[in-house]
Amino acid sequence: MPQGNVPKITRLMALAIRLKKLVDDGHVTDYAELAELGHVTRARVTQIMNLLHIAPDIQEDILFFPKTDNGRDPIGERDIRSICAIIDWRKQRALWTQTQTQKQV
Repeated sequence: MPQGNVPKITRLMALAIRLKKLVDDGHVTDYAELAELGHVTRARVTQIMNLLHIAPDIQEDILFFPKTDNGRDPIGERDIRSICAIIDWRKQRALWTQTQTQKQV
């Protein structure tokens, strides 16, 4: 099994998918309840859930990032917040490619 740590952005992407399923299945009523249960702010839950606005192929890339051997993760959540805010998936993909090139993923 490969050594290293799963990147934080990968864990957050998986968490967003899991939390959405909890809401969709009716296990929790809304994001406010998720925030309360997770002992985080509603704003933080919103930041995490905004990852679901990213194009599916980018989400898949994030979920399959290689483990980080040492040091910082090459791409962090802050690096992709601006991508989350864009509705057009084509523009997201262009920014994603640019981000990966700058960060050498």
